[in-house]
Parts: sequence; C-alpha cells; structure tokens
Amino acid sequence: MLVTAGAAGALFIIATSLLSADDHLVVVRPNYATNIVTPKAIGCAISYVDLDFDDGFAIDVARVAAAVRPNTRLISVTCPHNPTGTMMSRTDLDALVALAEGRRCRLLVDETYRDLSYGERLPSAASLSPTAISVSSLSKAFGIPGIRIGWLVTKDEALKETFLAAKEQIGICGSVIDEAIARSMLERRDAFLKSLLPDMAKRRDIVQAWIDGEPLVDWVRPQGGVVGFPRLNVDAGFDLERFYARLLEEHGTYVGPGHWFEMPKRFFRVGFGWPKEAELRGGLQAISAALRG
Repeated sequence: MLVTAGAAGALFIIATSLLSADDHLVVVRPNYATNIVTPKAIGCAISYVDLDFDDGFAIDVARVAAAVRPNTRLISVTCPHNPTGTMMSRTDLDALVALAEGRRCRLLVDETYRDLSYGERLPSAASLSPTAISVSSLSKAFGIPGIRIGWLVTKDEALKETFLAAKEQIGICGSVIDEAIARSMLERRDAFLKSLLPDMAKRRDIVQAWIDGEPLVDWVRPQGGVVGFPRLNVDAGFDLERFYARLLEEHGTYVGPGHWFEMPKRFFRVGFGWPKEAELRGGLQAISAALRG
C-alpha cells in the first residue's frame, strides 16, 4: 500500500509509471476525468468501452476483451462506478482479473466509493491478483477531501517499487498532519460507516422518489456511492445549455453536465451525499423548475 495525495495522485502515479506514447489503454467510459485526461496527455492510444443507460450501465466483459490489443498495458474501470453509482458483479470482477492476467496487462480498479456499497461489498481487486491495482481515498465515503489522503494497493513488489519511485519524484511525501487526521478517521471507520450508510441510502430514496414523479428525468438506481447519472427525457430541440445556465443562475443549483464525462449533455451527475436533506430536496425541485423554464 502506497499513501498518495488523494486518489487523483494515485491515478497520476499509475498512469505515468505504466503508460507511454507507444502503449494502449482500455477505459470503461464514462469514467473519472483523471483516468482519461492523464493518458491523453501521455499520448498513448485509448480505446473506450462505453456503458449504455438502456443496459443499466452494466459492464460487458466481452466488449472489454475485444478492445484489448497486443500493446495494451492497462484496463481502467471504476467500482462502484463514477458517475453512475452502478456496481459490477463478483463474476465480472473475476473475469476482468482473469482477462488482465491472460493478456499480460494490468487492471486498474478505482474503488473510491467501495466503502459506500449499499449491498454486498466486493473484495478489493488488488487482493485477488498481483496484476490488479486498487485505488481509494478518504475524499468520498469519509467526506474529507481537503486532507488529500488516498492510496494505491498492489501485491506486485516490483511494481510497488516503481510507484514509490514515482511518488518520490512527484511529491516526495505527504503531510504528517493530514496523515494523522486520516489515521484518526480510519480508527473509527466501522462505527462511522455504520451510521453513514443508512443515511446515504435514505438520500438515494429521496432522489428516487423525485425521479418517480418527474417524467422528464430517469436514472439507473445507484448501488453504491453518493452520485447518480440521470438522463433528461427531452426532445432534440431542448436548449440544454440554457437549462444548465438557468439551473445555476436562477436556482443556485449545480450538477455535473454529461460532457464532463465525455457523455451527451442530456446526462448529468447529481450528488446526494453532501447537502442537508432540505437542500437536497430543494435542489431536486430546482431541476424540475429549470426544466420547465
């Protein structure tokens, strides 16, 4: 385990350590921006396996396998998925691990929301094989992004040394004050999550109830995390730019438009974990109001 400057720092270390302009990357999309932008900056070839709303944003391992090339160095996924909140099955996770082993590449699983799984929590991918790399942080489930503490996990000793060398060149070490705060949080991790998960599940139900009564919005119900990725059921002539501007300027409500994730703008990421319950309800009502002008 290597402590990093948040999950973003871990993802940067992994990409810059493993990828070059001569390599190939398979990314399940949508995905967290760092998993796409950093490889683009490196100049490697990227193949995208796009998730489909109408298929419940479920991962298709066969399509991932079909995208792998002889020079593929890395397969990149997130679970629970960011931004949809969906989860793969244990069977799919095992199949991805086997795929990476068989093709002699690495499997990167961004597990930042893993502690916020509403059902059965999958094992950390890195525990299953030396070819798998897991990434997580205290930013999401534990709500303390400001301390910038994350980590990556690998059972491959040689790879660990490579990542450590990258960390020393990029940031040398972390803040001991931040690490002390992180340790204090992790020491009470179980009690914290025991009270947090029911509250987040209730907030998810609040969003579900709003969507059930809002014909212009639909989503795939998240199975983990505190974000979802609804789709606007509007016609082609609907002014999406004006909708997002109106939502922010007139209602003070902020969502993540789909183009942040290289997806159509009729999708948007909505977070339901941070605001108070009354603010969450108000924000959802604001979306309905902005949709109708």
